[in-house]
Amino acid sequence: MENLYTIEAYNLSRKFGEVIAVDNVNLKIKKGEIYGFLGPNGAGKTTTIRMLTGTLRPTLGRVKILGLDMSISEIEIKKSIGVVPDEPRIYENLKGKEFIDFIIDIYRLDRRKILERLKDLCEAFNIDYLDGYVGDYSHGMKQKLMVVSVLLRNPKVMFLDEPTVGLDAKSVRLIKMLLKRYSEDGTTIFMTTHILEVAEKMCDRIGIINQGKLIAEGTLDELRALSSEGYISLEDLFLELTGQEDVSDILEALQ
Repeated sequence: MENLYTIEAYNLSRKFGEVIAVDNVNLKIKKGEIYGFLGPNGAGKTTTIRMLTGTLRPTLGRVKILGLDMSISEIEIKKSIGVVPDEPRIYENLKGKEFIDFIIDIYRLDRRKILERLKDLCEAFNIDYLDGYVGDYSHGMKQKLMVVSVLLRNPKVMFLDEPTVGLDAKSVRLIKMLLKRYSEDGTTIFMTTHILEVAEKMCDRIGIINQGKLIAEGTLDELRALSSEGYISLEDLFLELTGQEDVSDILEALQ
């Protein structure tokens, strides 16, 4: 029987010295779901993604991806997932096309099929700089290359940490449309974003983390039911639930 959930976390926790960055987070995310993971700066979003993708070991807890336990099947899991980190870390002395060659080789992809798909994606994202060195790219250029390197592979699960940062409006819109299409085809997408409008329009469910704890989770309607003020917009809900709704007071104090 196929596992109902493609991303699972049980009592996931991470300490750095005496600081608890992630505190007992539990997640169950279904196949084909777009799950938005929101929180203020320093709330634990990136640390959680790093544990879910196997680049950081939890202090406590367990992660399962596609029914496989991360502590046992890390390599197998990493073959089936795609990750766009919060900072596009690519070796700067590589040319863009050499980075793509590296992706093709390490994942043992069909070169002919991948290069055909690469051509289409590069045209869509206006990537005409693969002959140049990564060290000469802007942040947005690196980000687009990283996004394309993940989309090329059609992974079963995608983890995207602020994927739209530094991108132009056309590229942001294209990513939103592509992610919707991928989810409809069964890919599970776990994404963080500070652009709440993106999360509101795209995500099937949303989790809100604050000070390392998952404080709210559900569909937008389910989150609205948690509002003591009757808020409707995700921005207002987010600020209320994370205790940051005193923006108007701050503005008054600044006048």
